Amino acid sequence: MLKKIDNRLNAEVLFALRAMGHGDTLVIADTNFPSDAIARQTVLGELLRMDNLTCGQATEAVLSLLPLDTFVDDFAGRMEVVGAPDRIEPVQAEVQAAIDVAEGRPRQMISIERFDFYERAKKAYAVIQTGDRRFYGCFIFRKGVIPPEA
Repeated sequence: MLKKIDNRLNAEVLFALRAMGHGDTLVIADTNFPSDAIARQTVLGELLRMDNLTCGQATEAVLSLLPLDTFVDDFAGRMEVVGAPDRIEPVQAEVQAAIDVAEGRPRQMISIERFDFYERAKKAYAVIQTGDRRFYGCFIFRKGVIPPEA
């Protein structure tokens, strides 16, 4: 156990978060997402797990350390509901709330069509699979920077 590091973050996830650079993307996905197959195609090349958490809980833990990109509109994205792209599922609302808390202000994530989401996920740095069984719990986050101290 370490001080000031969320204990929901395991060593493998911490390694990936530290290794990522500005602009790299990270997928946090529900248990139904083809995480292993997609993860094999990412930069890291292996699946990371946070099995005992919901997507909202995993997002809270990750965003306690990962700065989101402030230079782009696609700093965070959610998989669209097929046939209802504007519908927000409860799991998506939870993740949006975690983003807003981490950012200290409302900051709306973009909507990504299902098959486009899969293609973007393959180009990510890493994929984290959660234990969340709710549908459409699939998100992409773009790492930002930590500015120098004044």
